[in-house]
Amino acid sequence: MSCQEISRCEVAQHCTPDDAWIIIHNDVIDVTKFLDEHPGGVEIMIEYLGCDATDAFESVGHSTTARMLAEKCKLGTLPKHEVTETAQYITEAKTLLETRYVFCMSQI
Repeated sequence: MSCQEISRCEVAQHCTPDDAWIIIHNDVIDVTKFLDEHPGGVEIMIEYLGCDATDAFESVGHSTTARMLAEKCKLGTLPKHEVTETAQYITEAKTLLETRYVFCMSQI
């Protein structure tokens, strides 16, 4: 199944607690059902609804569980022309780290 492309403009339209999307590492995530359960509280999430929350997400140091939940709630990705160079670098670095982790775990 191919990943749906969703523009920043479309993400910006989903900025209410009843319809809440954010962007993390170029991925569009639907956090509507998760807002009330967020350990940091609804207030911190509301600030980023309809926006790119990558910096905030990474600055807190979210767990592997949080990252897996984000992946599970992924709706699609930004179109290539809307991806920032920094975001591309972060995505590539994330993939490299995940690959190294899997390799290291296979050596145990």
